[in-house]
Amino acid sequence: MRKTAKIGLWFNKRSAEYLWRHGQDQFQLYLEEVLGHAGIPYTRFDDADTLESYHPDIIVVLHAGEKEEDLNRMEQWARQGATLISYGGLNRMAGRLGCTRFAIRDAVYGDLSGLKYAQGIPVLRAVISDPWMVSQTSVMPVEADGVLRRLRKDGAEASAAVIKFPLGGGRLIRWNVDIPANIVMLQQGGGPVVQDGIPAPDGTGAVDEGILKADDRCELDWNEDRSVTETGMPYFDTPYADWWREVIVRQLMEEADALGLSLPFLDYWPEGVHQVAMISHDSDFNVEEAARTTLSVLQNNGVRSTWCMIEPGYSPSLYKEIQAAGHELAFHFNALEQENGIWSAEEFTRQLSVIRSTSGSPIVSNKNHYTRFEGWGELYEWCELNGIEADQTRGPSKKGNVGFPFGTCHPYYPIARSHERNRLYRVLQIGFLTQDLEHPTLSDVSVIAPFLEKVAEVRGVAHFLFHQQHIHNLEQVRHALSLAVETAKRLGYAFWTSEEITRWEQARRSAVLRVGADGILIAENLPQGAVLRQPLNAEADPSASRTEIRFGRPCAEASSSVKTAAE
Repeated sequence: MRKTAKIGLWFNKRSAEYLWRHGQDQFQLYLEEVLGHAGIPYTRFDDADTLESYHPDIIVVLHAGEKEEDLNRMEQWARQGATLISYGGLNRMAGRLGCTRFAIRDAVYGDLSGLKYAQGIPVLRAVISDPWMVSQTSVMPVEADGVLRRLRKDGAEASAAVIKFPLGGGRLIRWNVDIPANIVMLQQGGGPVVQDGIPAPDGTGAVDEGILKADDRCELDWNEDRSVTETGMPYFDTPYADWWREVIVRQLMEEADALGLSLPFLDYWPEGVHQVAMISHDSDFNVEEAARTTLSVLQNNGVRSTWCMIEPGYSPSLYKEIQAAGHELAFHFNALEQENGIWSAEEFTRQLSVIRSTSGSPIVSNKNHYTRFEGWGELYEWCELNGIEADQTRGPSKKGNVGFPFGTCHPYYPIARSHERNRLYRVLQIGFLTQDLEHPTLSDVSVIAPFLEKVAEVRGVAHFLFHQQHIHNLEQVRHALSLAVETAKRLGYAFWTSEEITRWEQARRSAVLRVGADGILIAENLPQGAVLRQPLNAEADPSASRTEIRFGRPCAEASSSVKTAAE
């Protein structure tokens, strides 16, 4: 039985406070969200002495600081036997490690096919990079893996993706990409939404219509990051952020394995669930006849869904019918100026109060009308203040940007900016893939299969939006909804509501995973149905019973290597 790797996250808070005071984000902190969602046991340390007394096997450097003592500390930890991983940063160490730093101003694409643990991972877009180049005069036996390419997936080679330095009894592994920061920028944008985005050159993504929306800060490239279906429908084809998350976890498992250790984890979904699909609706004109048509279609397909209600909403009797059928009632905030909507905290609260009082439902989910979005985190702050625990606003508004415009299909907690010390908002984001398939101005059903296949690869949430009015008025939209449900069920998807996804993720995050002094993983407060998995080492038989592929390697259900707190 192998012991569990002790992972320590090092965050030099003293140095970070200085940067926060000067408006500098520390998006490396987002690694805690990545590991938390992946169910990986770790401990964060803001004090170096406490970290050293923990004796971690792997130290992930969130922020080291730039003083000489900070850098000496990094080198000392490695020489004493630890494996250090840094996503960018540590730039003042470049010279002493036989490297030089240089600047790349444009996006790059990471080809990680040369890394053993990254097999099967597609070429990944990175919004920013921070590369080192190994000097020709370097005498250190440095290992460089992977390739960063400029601007295109087949572009000119810019640098290695990751560089590994042997130091005493341990080693330092430095990525030339700040992976946590790139995940943030892909998911939330490179900055606040304050102006229209850049439209698609082929006319399929006119995001510059004078309405501020989530997809006005999409960090993907219209040409390089889209594919087309057999009917010519363009779509963003890769959940880049989800794959970058997977790179982080796969590497930690690989490094643990190299140390003769294991890294058990809490699986994404409960026992018997492989991936999740979700259907939501936006009530818009509140036509009750359209609502009843939608209820009938959902009943015929055997699925429950999430109904986002716009003011003034439905009649009390119709609300009772919707809830009696097992559907979730949610909020649809209207800040569209063309409909006299106002983007403000007061208006958010007022509209939500109307929907709560007329529906008689507590309402825990929201999606903004027309995917309206401004700034960075105001919406999440309003949600927090009003007891909204999940948001679905981040999705495509145009025919040509369906799919993964924000690089993800996983539920995640967004991060705040430096003025809030880059805290995580307490609002789960559950983005959607597309809306109203077969509507004359939107995409057709040819995207269903590739979307479901891509989501299944990363085991996320396949979220489809259908408006009640289009389900009622357009037979082809009704057929598209049925086809999406049929295809998802055939591929093994379970249909959940937004609230069910949120409650499950909250329960997972409430679990406590820690490594005891004897190297055994201690699991506390596990939710019902939760599955702990144990990655098998490289020599294990992947065909063994009760084994599933997770993070690119066979994983068994953990048993003897895990104990509960009571044991």
